[in-house]
Amino acid sequence: MHNVFKLPVNNGFNISLILLNRKLFLIALVIFFLGMILNIRDVSAKVYSSNEYIHPVTPAKQHAKLSFIIAKQLQYQHYRQMVLDDELSSKVFDAFLKSLDPNRTFFLASDIKRFERFRFSFDNHFRRGELDIAFEMFNLYQKHHVERLVYTLNLLENDYMNLNFDTNEMLMTDREESAWPKNKKAQNTLTRKQLKNLIISFKLAGKDDNDIKELLIKRYKSQINRIKQTKDEDAFRLYINALAETYDPHTQYFSPRISENFNIQMSLSLEGIGAMLQAEDGYTKVKRLVPAGPAEKAGQLMAGDRIVGVGQGEKGEVVDIIGWRLDDVVQLIRGKKGTTVRLEVIPQKAKDEHKTKLIQIVRNTVKLEEQAAKKDIIEITENGKIKKIGVIDIPTFYIDFKAAQLGNPNYKSTTRDVKRLIEELKEENIEGLVIDLRNNGGGSLQEVNSLVGLFIKSGPTVQIKAGGDRITQLSDDDDEISYKGPLAVLVNRLSASASEIFAGAIQDYNRGLILGNQTFGKGTVQALQKLEYGQIKLTHAKFYRVSGDSTQNLGVIPDLLFPALYDKDEIGESSLPEALPWDQVTRVDHDKFSINSTLFSDLERKHSQRVENNPDFQYVRETIARIDQKKNEKVVSLNLTIREKEYQKSRQEQLDIENKRRIAKGETPFKDIKELDNEEDILGLNDHDEKEEDEDKKDSDSYTLLLESAHILLDYIQLQSDNLAHQKN
Repeated sequence: MHNVFKLPVNNGFNISLILLNRKLFLIALVIFFLGMILNIRDVSAKVYSSNEYIHPVTPAKQHAKLSFIIAKQLQYQHYRQMVLDDELSSKVFDAFLKSLDPNRTFFLASDIKRFERFRFSFDNHFRRGELDIAFEMFNLYQKHHVERLVYTLNLLENDYMNLNFDTNEMLMTDREESAWPKNKKAQNTLTRKQLKNLIISFKLAGKDDNDIKELLIKRYKSQINRIKQTKDEDAFRLYINALAETYDPHTQYFSPRISENFNIQMSLSLEGIGAMLQAEDGYTKVKRLVPAGPAEKAGQLMAGDRIVGVGQGEKGEVVDIIGWRLDDVVQLIRGKKGTTVRLEVIPQKAKDEHKTKLIQIVRNTVKLEEQAAKKDIIEITENGKIKKIGVIDIPTFYIDFKAAQLGNPNYKSTTRDVKRLIEELKEENIEGLVIDLRNNGGGSLQEVNSLVGLFIKSGPTVQIKAGGDRITQLSDDDDEISYKGPLAVLVNRLSASASEIFAGAIQDYNRGLILGNQTFGKGTVQALQKLEYGQIKLTHAKFYRVSGDSTQNLGVIPDLLFPALYDKDEIGESSLPEALPWDQVTRVDHDKFSINSTLFSDLERKHSQRVENNPDFQYVRETIARIDQKKNEKVVSLNLTIREKEYQKSRQEQLDIENKRRIAKGETPFKDIKELDNEEDILGLNDHDEKEEDEDKKDSDSYTLLLESAHILLDYIQLQSDNLAHQKN
């Protein structure tokens, strides 16, 4: 017989053991299949590692010598003539950290503590041409930057759907004065919050999760690739400019590649959009528009706008450029004459940053004749009579040096053109003249001197103080006056340099009214010096008015102020770090004309009464109030529901402000915010003929201020006439 193994059914212990084994088997099976699922997910999910992207840079041979030479030039040739000592070293240290990590996101508190021991040694490093510490700081920044990008990419790839938008978390958006993250955990929390804030912004702009995820992954990969392309020159330029900009914001080192772009812009032969750009906190910001350039003509781009995307042609993909190097952005925007570029921008005056707009500009070269002064006439009916006020718009102070040197009797210049336009306007029997210098960033010093001479008999126009307290004067030596009638000068925050010299001289001579906004405050003079490798732009003098007041930092304060469309805390000399201060020199003797300042209070009263219910002025004031409110909002909610309510409220406010103006002007109000957006999109993308452009100008905020300037000048003429009649009686 064969032995057969039988399980005793009455054995309770054995039965329990079998059941337990079965449970363990089932658990093991579940774990096995879960593992398979997880493995499959891990295979499909992309996991990024920062190690593969980090490539430290080291100083090139020429950099040690360059740093020594530039430090010496700054110390002995800059207007400020500061001593290269521990105090200056400390400023350079802070400036370098800020240029690397302005939002205090990448460095840890422990990094800053370790770097602190170098705070007072940079002056010695410059003297010896030592760059190791600077490059060590730069490379650590690059390492941390890549780590943050990689961490964000992994969140997007693997945890996007797990991000919670129902919490009560808050984010400090302006971290310039915040503490540095204590550790990696705190840094990860900050990065996650920043990502959530960005995603919320895209959701509010109407993008779905798939589009958001795809766009952001593409953006951060692009930023990593650009970090991989970093060269030793990039590190050196940041470091040496931390020193240069400690002297003043207009002193700067240009590497050979940056020098090429700068020289092209200065010669205005750049085939592009005609805009001066600057890098700021990862964005490309519009510094100013070149007068008569394609961007200014299109009328959609403004100083202070931030460009976040660039598309080629009318249908090309809009490339996200956040985090790009400025010179790479310039190359992308630059192109052949006649071709189209599309820009996605965050408007400077927008309260809602998630609402970008797309504008279209045809590239072109800027020609001298297009920058020429132009005339116009504003007709105002008073007591049944038509009064004419002449307007001369001067975009820049220009002169065709080449034609003048060749002896061409018809060479173009600001003074020659304005003199001709004045004669033409006098033939039209104008009551007064407005010189419009808004957005005029300056130009030829020779031209502003001679232009002042068209309105005064003779005398000094500006004082120039170089290092060592040497003061020279420019003067008008021609007794001829081209225009003796009532005069007003209209300026704004973007009126700078030569514009401020002209406005200041007219004000000091009591020759005319100054209207508008406080000017830019650019009262310094720079010169380019070639180096063996690149060049340096160095401040060597300051401008002073004949009254002795500097135009630097403070600018020119108008006699009557208008609502400011530009935020002076964001745009202007006083907003720039280490700007040279306002000061005074000795007043120089000059004549006084007949502007009666005792009438200014009456002028102000009449102006206030006129604009109190003016729908265009109300619109400007309410728009400015919205911008100011946005500026003061430093913390945002990361709760999507709360943000949606805030967004809808803000958009409704925008619609209400716009419709309030339209109703007051007898125009049909927009039905909803979508209709307003469609109108803005059409304005941004469509070309207009000259007739439409003229109508748009007369509907614009700019024309509103010009028209009011004409009214104020007529008010002054009438008040002065009444005052003289009263004196006779």
